Amino acid sequence: MTKRLEPDVVLLADGPTGLAALRSLAAQCRVAHVFRKPDQPEDNAFRAFAKDRDIPISELRELNQLRNLITDLRPAAVVISSFDRIIPAQILALCRFINVHYSLLPHYRGRANVNWALINGETAAGISIHLVIPELDGGNLLFQHAIPIGSSDTVTSLYDRLNAIQERELGGVVLRAITGYQGVAQTPDQASYGCARVPEDGEIDWRQPTDVIDRLIRGLTPPFPGAFTHLDAQQLIIAGASPRHDAPAYVGRVPGRIVGRSAAEGWVDVLTGDGVLRIFRILTSNSEHPCAAASVLGSTRATLGLSRLDLLRRIVALEDRLASLEQVKCVQE
Repeated sequence: MTKRLEPDVVLLADGPTGLAALRSLAAQCRVAHVFRKPDQPEDNAFRAFAKDRDIPISELRELNQLRNLITDLRPAAVVISSFDRIIPAQILALCRFINVHYSLLPHYRGRANVNWALINGETAAGISIHLVIPELDGGNLLFQHAIPIGSSDTVTSLYDRLNAIQERELGGVVLRAITGYQGVAQTPDQASYGCARVPEDGEIDWRQPTDVIDRLIRGLTPPFPGAFTHLDAQQLIIAGASPRHDAPAYVGRVPGRIVGRSAAEGWVDVLTGDGVLRIFRILTSNSEHPCAAASVLGSTRATLGLSRLDLLRRIVALEDRLASLEQVKCVQE
């Protein structure tokens, strides 16, 4: 009986997406080493899977670690999944590098691709597996698969589906590349890019259309920081909401104003730039888990979001506080 080919591969990966890659590769190849991103929270599922299969794991703090490992092991491929460090050309020249990218390349090269696809109102997201070249996300495509984005999808549900596809396909794609498949060239003139996102980008502008706000909320669900607003000085993360398509027509409209509330069912209705958004769950800075929106928002006179008047009041309060501190300092001197 012919022994199954099990080439050595090295994996750069982390988190649930990286675990999907590790599972897929372990079924088809010999994973000689896994590098994780440094200073990340402990991932028990990831580490347990590797430990059960005697796969060594270390943190990639310096690129020389990767260079030395490639020189020593001479793996058939280095696979990258959910690992956002740029690999310089000198190291790419040492070995075949294969990357898993969650977009339909050449569209949405760069960062936060699944978030951006949902936030921007795209009808599909996808996974691309490609050879790595010095150009960002620019190598030949070895595999690509699209998934539809539904009206109730969140970035969490999209990642779950994309991770499942990766786990099913990655190992076989890597084997084909190792045995000579070069893939299909991308069309650079069609390339588009997504920039990195920071938590502050999740602030809700209630003047925007309802659908835009709804997509922002769904595009920032866990493990991402969440779409947020303010009530007075308190930050509120919107953990669950949906557009109201049967809402009354408001010809007097203040975006962010609460116009409906059900204590029994837990929801509140908030005016947007063109309609009404019903909020079901909210996460406050004082809680670990979301609670019913109506338990936090108790008044239909309240307006969500920071107004210019709110900001002016905060500035005045800070100036008064600074003046008081200066007076205390002068007295002490």
